[in-house]
Amino acid sequence: MDQGDVAAGGDGTRALIEVLLLGRHLHHEYLVTGLPAALRAGALTADAVAREARKAAEADEAPAATTEPEPNRARVTFLTERRLAHLPPDTRTLPSVAAYDQLLRPRQR
Repeated sequence: MDQGDVAAGGDGTRALIEVLLLGRHLHHEYLVTGLPAALRAGALTADAVAREARKAAEADEAPAATTEPEPNRARVTFLTERRLAHLPPDTRTLPSVAAYDQLLRPRQR
């Protein structure tokens, strides 16, 4: 394997990741339609897949972009957030920093 093969492999991996990230904005069924259409056209870029997927979406007259998360996905709750939400209210008085004011006064010699 020479240097050119390694570079080509990196470019292919990068392009595949870009195609996978298109799933954030395009419906799965249109991506599945766009991949072979882009390959048939000889365009091996994520932009070509996105264009073909959008063309399939327009032909189907369905929305091509989704802005809301899918309703069946569970919301991730962080443990710290959950613990803080279940703490009782803090009724203590705020601490005083008046004793530290003496540190701000210049010393007299």
